[in-house]
Amino acid sequence: MQDKHSLWGGRFNEKADSRFNDFNSSFRFDYRLFEADIEASKAYAEALAGAGIFSQEECEKVCLALEDIKKNGIPPEAINSRDFEDVHTFIESSLVSLVGDLGKKLHTGRSRNDQVATAFRLWIISACDEIIALVKVLCLRLTESAERNFDVILPGYTHLQRAQPILWSHWCLAYFEMLARDRSRFLLCRQSATVLPLGSGALAGTSASINRNQLALNLGFTKPSANSLDAVSDRDFALDFTYAASALQVHLSRLAEDLILYSSQEFGFVLLSDKFSSGSSLMPQKKNPDALELIRGKSGRIFGNHFSLLAMLKALPLAYNKDLQEDKEAVFDTFDTICGCLEMASLMIETIELDQNRCLDAAQKGYLNATELADYLVRRGIPFRSAHEIAGRAVLRAIEMQVELNELSIEDLRKIEPIIDPDVYDSLKITSTLATKSVIGGTAPEMVKQALIKAKNDLNSW
Repeated sequence: MQDKHSLWGGRFNEKADSRFNDFNSSFRFDYRLFEADIEASKAYAEALAGAGIFSQEECEKVCLALEDIKKNGIPPEAINSRDFEDVHTFIESSLVSLVGDLGKKLHTGRSRNDQVATAFRLWIISACDEIIALVKVLCLRLTESAERNFDVILPGYTHLQRAQPILWSHWCLAYFEMLARDRSRFLLCRQSATVLPLGSGALAGTSASINRNQLALNLGFTKPSANSLDAVSDRDFALDFTYAASALQVHLSRLAEDLILYSSQEFGFVLLSDKFSSGSSLMPQKKNPDALELIRGKSGRIFGNHFSLLAMLKALPLAYNKDLQEDKEAVFDTFDTICGCLEMASLMIETIELDQNRCLDAAQKGYLNATELADYLVRRGIPFRSAHEIAGRAVLRAIEMQVELNELSIEDLRKIEPIIDPDVYDSLKITSTLATKSVIGGTAPEMVKQALIKAKNDLNSW
């Protein structure tokens, strides 16, 4: 006994239990496939016309009706009702109400299996485009901050210990490089999604003599799927999406962590905008980096979505199984979360202010020029390992005297290594420390300027 608006039920004698209907329904989340499904249905109507199943007049009538459905959208009450199992049921029911049996005829040779897979791929393609655009905005904000604060010097860190001085612009461009790779991953994900499942039927293909190559072309896909079993059960493109988002979120979380540290009183390198910070309900003096902490915290949500897809797909037999309904919530939530994090990260980079003096002071304390002393000794003919040991002894001496390396007298330095001359102080200047890193990818101002020009040119080509 077939339920109202159901796409199946002819072989059943009893109506589905309402509790099963609720459990089985996906309309509350797959409504997001609404426009993609309509576009795929219009293209399929044209394919049926090409196969002689629709007349040209019937095809035009169906396509116009689908456009009307798209224009009117989905009433909120429909999503929350029990009348429709999913968005595809809603669209077909709406179409039948407008064009009668032509709406039923549209399903000739088509299964919900290949229908859903096609709409989902179309949605993923659009989602990739949106994320790529947001990544570009964040990259632009990073280049703007790099240009605006080009000469700001701050400590670079390893093991969260001050290591060597770097330019703020070099820091910005490090994240630019990460995001550029993330963009490439989403481009690859987009490419993997452009294989057309429509025409695969439920699992074995379709007996309708449609032109799948033309159908793929009409929908903007690169090619039709080569195997119908694979086409209806493949969700690699969804995995590609959640993996790309996970890698991107790793980088956003690292950026957030850096800024959380840099904005703390212990560091004091950056000042966060009041617009994107919060206070304490108890402690009046607090200014908390909540936006950055949420970016960092939402990482687990995105990673979890990726792992949930992996777990769901593991050991699924061919071809379609209802388990695959669980793919969409993970992907939709990943999309919403990553877009929110990208937008907030862009706003944070755009509005932060740097304390140039605090940054510089930190970069000049903590013996960050110790490697420069070792390199100076190497230029004097001492093997690096020996020079490293000598520089380490000089650091110990400076610690004992509670001064920086460049504040040690020439006599103190010569007691450690007689070969040292007064010109060592030029090598120990912070500007010299930066300038010597003049290889490709280094933090020397001349190299960072070149890298910034390249980054801006890359942005213009994206």
